This record gives sequence, structure tokens and C-alpha cells, in this order.
Amino acid sequence: MDFSMAYEDTSDRVPVLLIHGYPLSNMLWDLQMGDLSDVARLIAPDLRGHGETDPTAPPYTMGLLADDCANLLDQLGIAGPVVVGGLSMGGYVAFEFARRYPERVAGLILAATRAGADSPQVREARDKAAGVAIAEGTPAIAEGMLPKLLAPDSYEKQPDLVDFVREMMLETSEDGIVGALAAMRDRPDSTPDLAAFQVPVLVVHGEQDQLIPLAEAETMAAALPMSRLVAIPQAGHLPNLEQPEAFNDAVREFLEIFYED
Repeated sequence: MDFSMAYEDTSDRVPVLLIHGYPLSNMLWDLQMGDLSDVARLIAPDLRGHGETDPTAPPYTMGLLADDCANLLDQLGIAGPVVVGGLSMGGYVAFEFARRYPERVAGLILAATRAGADSPQVREARDKAAGVAIAEGTPAIAEGMLPKLLAPDSYEKQPDLVDFVREMMLETSEDGIVGALAAMRDRPDSTPDLAAFQVPVLVVHGEQDQLIPLAEAETMAAALPMSRLVAIPQAGHLPNLEQPEAFNDAVREFLEIFYED
């Protein structure tokens, strides 16, 4: 690994790798790290260029980010299968990790994410956003995205949460933003791979997600052989922060299967 990668790590239970979305950091999982540490060893890295992890020159690829996560597990001495969880872009990384390292995946948690690749229109929007990041910096990206990340009620009635998410976004480097945008733009379509994921999968989605419609999560869950879908009311694209109790309950119930004889 050619850079220093920051991460959080808890306990000695079933290892769960939690991969944050764009343009966030492992702070995304603060409300899971404490509440779920009795049922899982939670490992939450900052992807390169995000949070406290060093940036490297863009562009990035999903393969690069997945390899970073695998290297972190190697450094932690975790050779056996882990539950890989990802939110939004973190879900894209989780898909790539599962393709590259199927023997290292015991299960998947896919939150606020989709299997499909970007449409031409979205690819163009990614490039425009990269231009904004280069010309105007991280604050311009943060202010443009914030209202879309949360359910309308969350955005209006939870100012502390809005400030918390803004703080996360402002810590993302410009290289991290531009690199991640390229990785998302060029990621492969995971839809053809869904039937091959022969591991338990928890799909969690906010009913008021403004970025990825709940219908996409429903279609994705239906194509996964061993999946369970949990739709969380009054939550948008960050259900683990907007409705942490409901999110944590779903994850806790899912992880129970890994303790069964």
C-alpha cells in the first residue's frame, strides 16, 4: 500500500467491513460502531482521499478501492471471510470486492446502493461535478449534495445531522472527490453478477431516498439468491444516520445467522 489508510476497528466478534459512500468518511458509521460492537468486529476504513486517509492522484477505480480494503484486512491479519457492507459508493466497492475476493466474503450488507452502472447522463454529471470540485473546491460539492442525501424531513428537522454530514464532506480532499467520481463513472454493471452471489445479503434502503429509488433496491434484492430487503421509513440516502435504531436492528438481526451452529 503506497499511502496511509485510516480506519476504525472494534472487538473480536464476526468481522464486518463497513465501506462509506461518497464524499464521506468512516464517520458515517459512528452510530453503528458503538451500538453493534457486541455482535460484530466492525472495521470502517476511510477510502483513499476521504476522511483521514491520504489522497493519491486521480482517477481511481472500484478495483483500486476494493484492493485497498483487501490490503487493510491483510494488515489486520484477517484472512478468513468477512461480512462486507457498503453504503452508496461503498456498495459499489463491496460488489467489486465480492467479484475479486469471493473467498473472503461471508455475506453482504448493501445500503442505499444500486447494482446498475451509470447511464450516459449520470456519467456526464460525474464529469461536471469533477470540474466543479477542481474549480471551486470541496465546499461547492458539499453544498450541492447535502439536500439530496437526506430525506426532506431529516434535512429540515435535524440540523445537527445536517451539520454532521457537512463536516464529513468538507474533510474529503479534492483528489478524493475527483478520483471517486471517476471510479463511480467507470464502474461495471453488477446486475449480471447478482445471481452468482451465493452468500446471505441484507439490502437496506430508505423509503425517501432521493438519489436511488427504493424500486431499484427491490429489483436488486429480488435478483440476489439469499437476500432480505429492509425498507426504512422516514429515511433518505443515509438511513444509518437518519434512522439508526431501525438500521442497527436490521443489521443485528442479519448478523445473528453467522452465530448459528
